[in-house]
Amino acid sequence: MNGMSVIILEAIHKNYQAYGKTVPALRGIDLTVETGEFAAIAGPSGSGKTTLLNIIGGLDCPTSGNVRIGDILLNELKPKQTAELRLHKIGFVFQAYNLIPVLSALENVEYILMLQGISGKDRQARSTHVLKEVGLENEMDRRPHELSGGQQQRVAVARAIVSEPDIVLADEPTANLDQKTGAHLLDMMHALNRKKQITFLFSTHDPMVMERSDRLINMIDGQIVSDVRKSADNRE
Repeated sequence: MNGMSVIILEAIHKNYQAYGKTVPALRGIDLTVETGEFAAIAGPSGSGKTTLLNIIGGLDCPTSGNVRIGDILLNELKPKQTAELRLHKIGFVFQAYNLIPVLSALENVEYILMLQGISGKDRQARSTHVLKEVGLENEMDRRPHELSGGQQQRVAVARAIVSEPDIVLADEPTANLDQKTGAHLLDMMHALNRKKQITFLFSTHDPMVMERSDRLINMIDGQIVSDVRKSADNRE
C-alpha cells in the first residue's frame, strides 16, 4: 500500500421504499480504502454489503453522503461519466459471472478493451496473457456453457483485471465454487493484488475469503461494526 486513498465513503445512507415504508439498507457508512489493499466486507445476508459494493462501483446511488474514487466525487457525475469511470477504473466480479453467452472466453475478456478503444491486435495479446495468468490458456476458445463454474469465474476475474483498473469489486466471488477452486481463485487474486497493486474489495460471508483478506470489515444491519487490518502473522 502506498497510503493513497482510492475509495472514500462519507456518511453513506441508502434507503429503499417497500410497501409504502422506508427501509434503511445503509446507515451512515464511513470508510476509506487505500491503494493496494486486499479487503473483505463480511456480514450476513441483508447486512448491506452488496448494496455498499454497488454504490462504490457507481451501479447504485446513495440516498445521502459522498462517494469518492480517488479524487473524483461520484455524486457530481452524470450517468455517462459514471459509466466511463467504471469502464476505465473499476473491474467487477459478480457472483453470477455475467459472461456474454455467445462470446468465447477470449472474446469476453477482450470485450472490455474493445469498449475502451484498444486496437484488435493489442487487446488480443493482453487478453491472451491474462487468461494464461488465470490458468485458462487451453480454454480460450470455449464459450461460457462449455466451461465449469470455476473456469467461468476465472474468466470473470481475467475480464476484471485485463485493463489493470484501480479497483476490483468482487461480490461473493466464491459462492458458486467448491472449496478447492475457491481457494485457488483467491490465491490467484491475492498474487495479482501484490504484483499489480490493484485494490481488491470483496463482499462475502465465506470464511475462506475472510481468512485470506488483509483487512476484514464486518457489517450488521447496514452499519460497520468492526474494521480490522491483519498483521502479516495473522494472515492465513
